[in-house]
Amino acid sequence: MIPIRPVLTALLLAPLAALHAATPAIAQKPNIVFILVDDMGIGDCSAYNPKSKIRTPNIDRLAQQGMLFTDAHAGGPICVPSRYSLMTGEYSSRTWDSWPPKGNKLNDPKKVTIASLLKSAGYDTAMVGKWHLGIENNRKDPTDLKVKNSPVKFGFDTFFGINQSLDTAPYFYVEGERMVAALTEQTKGQKGDPKKVSKPEIQGPMWREGAIAPGFVHQECLPLFTSKANDYLKSRSGTTNPFFLYLAFAGPHAPWLPAGEFQGKSQVGEYGDFMMMVDACIGQVLKTLDKQGLAEDTLVIFTSDNGPLWFEQDTALYGHNSSGIYRGHKLDYYEGGHREPFIVRWPGHVKAGSTSEQMVNFTDMMATFAELSGVALPRGAGVDSFSILPALLSRPPTGPVRTDSIHEQYGDKLALAYRQGDWKLLLPKGVFKVVNKTITPPAVTGIEGFELYNMKKDPAESKNLAALNPAKTKALFELLKANIERGSSHE
Repeated sequence: MIPIRPVLTALLLAPLAALHAATPAIAQKPNIVFILVDDMGIGDCSAYNPKSKIRTPNIDRLAQQGMLFTDAHAGGPICVPSRYSLMTGEYSSRTWDSWPPKGNKLNDPKKVTIASLLKSAGYDTAMVGKWHLGIENNRKDPTDLKVKNSPVKFGFDTFFGINQSLDTAPYFYVEGERMVAALTEQTKGQKGDPKKVSKPEIQGPMWREGAIAPGFVHQECLPLFTSKANDYLKSRSGTTNPFFLYLAFAGPHAPWLPAGEFQGKSQVGEYGDFMMMVDACIGQVLKTLDKQGLAEDTLVIFTSDNGPLWFEQDTALYGHNSSGIYRGHKLDYYEGGHREPFIVRWPGHVKAGSTSEQMVNFTDMMATFAELSGVALPRGAGVDSFSILPALLSRPPTGPVRTDSIHEQYGDKLALAYRQGDWKLLLPKGVFKVVNKTITPPAVTGIEGFELYNMKKDPAESKNLAALNPAKTKALFELLKANIERGSSHE
């Protein structure tokens, strides 16, 4: 067991521009393991969807031992903006430099991240897995192993992982700030089977052609990340400092590559089999926490970075909707693009088998970790972050609580959605523009093309109420404009 650390003598949590209120200190800083999977739908997880044709016993066990959130949202509907929001506590749309955005990458080492914040609180920090926030290799010299913008520049003591998704070249592993092997080979890539998926060019066991490091095998990535995470956890047994491990699996994002023992185990083809493999890898990490005597002192968070790459044809083929009851999928500002499983386990603090309806966004991890570790949020950090610690501890909040959230639609034209309480407003595509690296709210007078849904009564977003509620539609639009112009979710 990790030794019990001294009780905090004073709460250091200071307000961010007088926005984050102080709350009672936690007696012991817990270890934190944040497990992020890639492209998983909320309908895949049997803890959220008992009718799922994919069994996820290890994720289910987390839910049984912790708190399941029913209104949790990724930071974006695709990989990069979602991870940016998680790391920084701010909506990625605040940093767009164009449309489609070329930004959202971390390239300023002075930027406060959840890792640098926890490091300032005395945590040892480590990351294993997919970064996808701007690691750059020397493309002019494939033998140069040095990379730029590694996670170690942004608060992590150690890093082992990959630069981006496993379906996009170049393919190489990074340890610290160096590639494990040079990009001296080429892969022809491969496509999925059109009989098994609706879009074989982006689904199935596919990846694109391009440069690849010798010894890089796509099928080995998931087990390797699991092994590296377990090695780190084993190294923590008996240490004094609390630790933060960010474990970002590259699945079930394509390529869908289930190992032999998982093939044919689900009723959802290669995707379902691969999702079961992801669940098994999570189970191995949880088992290591148990074996090393770390589980009781560790807060574990499980979620996914965005919705699934799963289309109507796939649902019809397998009789399984990866987005569950929700509309849309990856890329969408409809719920299927960003509403995610979000489960927190913390023995002795978070009630086992509990459920919370508190609205959560990835941006909230910044304020939550600040309150949890007893450090002040630096001025200007976490502008879209609200602590969910009161919800976790089932106690009344003493500071601001999230009641609204902004969501993005990716495609040929910029579009945003705004959720406030039970109501959600979806803006038409193209009415917002990016000028001088800033989103400019449009001077819209009517509500033509707007969509308005009551999420409590209609979570599937099936009945557009905009025409029936013009006053509510305009009021939500004004709230969204004010948020954008203010540059913060805090008034």
